[in-house]
Amino acid sequence: MLSAAALLCLVVAISDGDTLKLRCGEPGAYHQVTVRLHAVDAPELKQPHGRRAKRALADIAYRKTARLECGQTDRYDRRVCEVWVAPASCTEARCPKTLDVGLAMLTAGMAWWSRAHAAEQSPAERGRYGFAEREAKARRAGLWADTNPVPPWKWRPAHPYPR
Repeated sequence: MLSAAALLCLVVAISDGDTLKLRCGEPGAYHQVTVRLHAVDAPELKQPHGRRAKRALADIAYRKTARLECGQTDRYDRRVCEVWVAPASCTEARCPKTLDVGLAMLTAGMAWWSRAHAAEQSPAERGRYGFAEREAKARRAGLWADTNPVPPWKWRPAHPYPR
């Protein structure tokens, strides 16, 4: 967990497979927050599976109320957060936010677990994230359908902005 203070916000846009825009605050005093999912790295939009990753994140989180547990801000001025939404199976008006969006992206095979941030995770969370990535790979789900998918941290240096 990144912080004890959680924010409730509405997901209003999906930038790519690991970045969301949310509207937070009270009516009349809203502010927009750009959030990067903690401990996952999805393909860039111009990478193979980049557009699919964006659609997968939209399917999971777009237009849902999300609970954010945030830590630092990254070099692009995005808040780095764990994002939790109600699962799609919940049809009640006030469903609990029990679906970890980053873990869902790993399970769908639409992101890599960012081991560079593993030290910031609890041992249980590291176990869940590692297991989800291994299972997606074994099922050849999402980006793992490719024989040798290139992780974004290796793709980015050869493809500087604009992406």
